[in-house]
Amino acid sequence: MSAAEHTKEDTVVDLPMTDKICIKDLSVRNIIGVDAWERSKRQPIIINLVVYTSVSQAGDTDHLPYSIHYGVLCKTVEAHSEKSEFRSVEALADSIARVVISKCHAPKITVRIDKPRALLHAASAGVEITRSRSDYTEGELTGTVPCPVRFNQHDIIFVKDLKLSCIIGVNPWEREEEQLVVLNLQIYPGMDDTPDRRADYVSSTHNYRTIVRTITKYIEASSYKTVEAFVTSVARIAIEKCHVSKITVKMEKPSAIVFAGSAGVEITRDRAFFASAAAANKTHTRGVSSISTIPGFGNTPLASTLPKRGPIPEQLSHEVYLALGSNLGDSAANLTNALKMLEQGDHVRVVDTSFLYETPPMYVTDQPPFLNAACKIRTDLTPLELLKKIKDIEAEMGRDFNTIRNGPRPIDIDILLYDSIEYKDDVLTIPHIAMQEREFVLRPLCDIAKDVEHPKLYRHISQLLSQLLLKQEEASPGSDSNIHKSFPLRRKIVHWDAKTLIMGILNTTPDSFSDGGDYSTAEAAALRAQQLIDDGADIIDIGGMSTRPNSEEISEEEEIRRVVPVIQLLRARGFEAPISVDTFRAVVADKAIEAGADLINDVSAGKRDPAMYGVMAKWNVPVCLMHMRGDSKTMMSQTDYGAKNDVVGEIGRDLSKSIQRAIAAGVHRWNIIPDPGIGFAKDSEQSLQVLRRLPELTQSETSPLVGYPCLVGPSRKAFIGQLTQQPDATKRAWGTAAACTASVAGGAGIVRVHDVKEIRDVIKVADAIWRV
Repeated sequence: MSAAEHTKEDTVVDLPMTDKICIKDLSVRNIIGVDAWERSKRQPIIINLVVYTSVSQAGDTDHLPYSIHYGVLCKTVEAHSEKSEFRSVEALADSIARVVISKCHAPKITVRIDKPRALLHAASAGVEITRSRSDYTEGELTGTVPCPVRFNQHDIIFVKDLKLSCIIGVNPWEREEEQLVVLNLQIYPGMDDTPDRRADYVSSTHNYRTIVRTITKYIEASSYKTVEAFVTSVARIAIEKCHVSKITVKMEKPSAIVFAGSAGVEITRDRAFFASAAAANKTHTRGVSSISTIPGFGNTPLASTLPKRGPIPEQLSHEVYLALGSNLGDSAANLTNALKMLEQGDHVRVVDTSFLYETPPMYVTDQPPFLNAACKIRTDLTPLELLKKIKDIEAEMGRDFNTIRNGPRPIDIDILLYDSIEYKDDVLTIPHIAMQEREFVLRPLCDIAKDVEHPKLYRHISQLLSQLLLKQEEASPGSDSNIHKSFPLRRKIVHWDAKTLIMGILNTTPDSFSDGGDYSTAEAAALRAQQLIDDGADIIDIGGMSTRPNSEEISEEEEIRRVVPVIQLLRARGFEAPISVDTFRAVVADKAIEAGADLINDVSAGKRDPAMYGVMAKWNVPVCLMHMRGDSKTMMSQTDYGAKNDVVGEIGRDLSKSIQRAIAAGVHRWNIIPDPGIGFAKDSEQSLQVLRRLPELTQSETSPLVGYPCLVGPSRKAFIGQLTQQPDATKRAWGTAAACTASVAGGAGIVRVHDVKEIRDVIKVADAIWRV
């Protein structure tokens, strides 16, 4: 009787299965998922098998019926592996295990499958599973009932020899040159608390392509000094970003030791390892916006008018991304009101918002353009409960659900992603069924979720946008995008890509460095404001307290007295141009906006007065957040930016923190305008470095400020006087013009100047060169 004719009862189950029959590197070809270029093509598959059995009887008797014929085993596996297509290596491995157990009567088997053409920069990727007869029902073994893919704690998904380049090491030469690192990853899918899966389905948490893509992007931008920190960060990214439960990370540096092949570290980490640190960090970052934590502020009159935003309640455990759009009425106000209504009650917290985009209508084209945005919320509502809340908001804001589909509407809110679930019924589909074909959805979503993976398409949002833009370019080569990043300013929508805006400076102070005392009365200031507009200013920036080096600070009451009457007089006379208030004090900003100002320009980015974030959120107006250190008395003694004098890197990091605090306080991303702070806690060379390297802040993909419109204020600054040897600040217009030209070339969205008439033509020419 041959091995193939044995029944389960005929096998030597009473003997210990300590022996192994091995098949090494069996090569087959088939379509399993996609190849390294993400094509559905036949590709090589390497199979290794270990059958656990006892060879005692065959060894003692040399009798063929007691052996498992490895020739038959090999042919069985080869035929099975090439006869049908599989979406995943997990499904193929499980299917091979069932075939070997049922047809070759193996008591227990380990199946390892390598795909050497799975990834561009790795030797292979694959899966290794171990199964015994007891893992399956009789129906699953015979194929009469479907068999889902189940993982146990010994199974692994692996990536072998992933080769990447990055900065790593403590030696000076290692800080200058990227070097090759080799990563080996093992993911343990059996540690997930998930139900049995469908028979041939790749979970996003087990998708090695997604995991490698996420880790690669992180590694290539990193610059760790120690291998230990490097591998810990890789494990953290896999667990926190890719949501794997447990991972082993082995990292080797082939160039580390001259007379050794490599040196490296291997660690194994799970969710529990990072849980306590993540919880502590969450509490810290979510608590920064709580007004109640500001000493001495809780009982002030202003405090009672500001939004109260403490830490996010733990019960709001679901992470959801929404798309918002409006093209009727005041669209910007509609979006803001919708966000406020979402937060009414205790079930939703808006935790992030995108930039604004004005977009043409897509399906029904005979209607006004839309203003589109996206937001990230935390909620304890189920998908259907959230949908009901959204529909109630749309109805309350005046949406008519009986009109033409995709027609004009004051508000439209769609659920795009809800955690990582897939959901479908008659009224709701998650992920949103058409999001991947809509640029007006993907662009704002990329602002807040570019590295979030679509749970069905297995692509990051940024990749979906890139693919869509490529399709659009192929369909219409050379066509310009008709989607404009925008911001609301005095009931108008301003396109950031249209032109560089000019902010005219109006100081109502007696001691400003170049025009102190010129406009100290409301009448004189009002006349100057109109003159600035006539000269070509787009915004008037009114300041009542000098922030020049070594200037004296005045009281809040005096600052209000200098600023608010000017704004009131201008509005009373029908002055319609946008007005900015230049102050770091929350009370002054609050009074100025109440009087008719449209923008807050805070030279301290909220550091001098923590209540400022609350005022910004209360009024929902654009805000400028400027980088500086110290105050007017101390800032020029704080120009030490380390051994490398990396002032630009410090600006990016510091302003990024201020932006995150503002967003946590409820300030919308589309209202935030960073300012690198030329001349503030920066000497002349550092100010020049900022202008020289401005593209690193505004355009580099690794910059935390990329995408934000930037304000630059070089007007009449001391570094210009030093370069031109001009001690009279009022005679520095031409030097200012050169600095403004550099600002436009560097990607500035606004320049803040005294000499508007002269700079106006400079900006027009600079825009024609660099913006068109």
